Amino acid sequence: MSDYSINLPSYTIGAGCYRRIPYVTRFFGKTAVVIGGKTAMSKAKEKLLDGIKDSQVEILDFLWYGGDSTYENGNALMEQDVVKKADMIFAVGGGRACDTCKYLANELDKPLFCFPTVASNCAAVTAISVIYNPDGSFREYYYPKNANHTFIESSIIADSPQDLLWAGIGDALSKECEAIFASKEDELSHTPMMGVQISRICTTPLVEYGQKALEDLKQKKVSYDLEQVALDIIISTGLVSNMVSSAPDYYYNSSLAHCVYYGSTVTEGGEKHLHGEVVSLGVLCLLTFENALPERDRIAAFNQSMGLPVCFDDIEIKEEEFDAMAEKAMTTTEWEFRPKGANVTKESFIQCMKDTNAYGRALKQKK
Repeated sequence: MSDYSINLPSYTIGAGCYRRIPYVTRFFGKTAVVIGGKTAMSKAKEKLLDGIKDSQVEILDFLWYGGDSTYENGNALMEQDVVKKADMIFAVGGGRACDTCKYLANELDKPLFCFPTVASNCAAVTAISVIYNPDGSFREYYYPKNANHTFIESSIIADSPQDLLWAGIGDALSKECEAIFASKEDELSHTPMMGVQISRICTTPLVEYGQKALEDLKQKKVSYDLEQVALDIIISTGLVSNMVSSAPDYYYNSSLAHCVYYGSTVTEGGEKHLHGEVVSLGVLCLLTFENALPERDRIAAFNQSMGLPVCFDDIEIKEEEFDAMAEKAMTTTEWEFRPKGANVTKESFIQCMKDTNAYGRALKQKK
């Protein structure tokens, strides 16, 4: 067997956690360039400066990442003198800012520290970047090293847009059912087996704490519930991702729920809705496909309590568009790595969407 390495995320969470920056980064350098979204950096700047005050860490500059995770934006940042000079890269913001900085740090072989300002995805800790074309269309996955450490400042998360946490919960709902479904036919070696097992703790915290976490965020309140949900979305799902993504050997990171999302991108209605929002409906489709009806009932009830979709009417997609959605889904990595014995065909995929639509419509009539 050839050798391989698994680098697991390390992280610090809590209000005031940026004060730990000098200690955590002490072996990696003294100068850093902060790269991220404009709004994100405006919220984090003073806390970052306070966190390194009276230490040997110096922030050289704050740079906008370019607005999307493209190679073009990453390459333009590489040419900046301040980026070349900095010992470390501090990535501040959401998933696309973190993904851009992961590409940048990997290509420059510089230490990377992530500072997520929203709890909407696991990009701050994963060894994968989603790369887009300049026109905004999906290009490919890029596989960098993951961040050396991630700092989750709870007070900044509590001040983030509520729709992003809401959609982040919807996206994280998919991790358990997709990892288990995608891997179910394979004999799992140590690393993917660990990843799949960790996925089993990703759903229940969202269901138990999600509603209260969203209420607390609306009040900009740091709470136990909010931190539990943030840890689930950013850390738990990120751990799974790092352990179950090893294409072309195996890929269990996402499956049919994300096929529904990618399919939705070819529809006018789907384009109006957030990634995690659509994925949460995809979860119901996967559970319908699996005939896991008690779990489908549990998640559907949660979706209704959170205002997440339970049928395609909720995301403005018509059944006449299911064929085009299936065609798009069949071009994805998720489709390529579907369990072959599960009879996932274009026809069965369309049927599970139709069955879910009927189920969700009936639920809404009862309410």
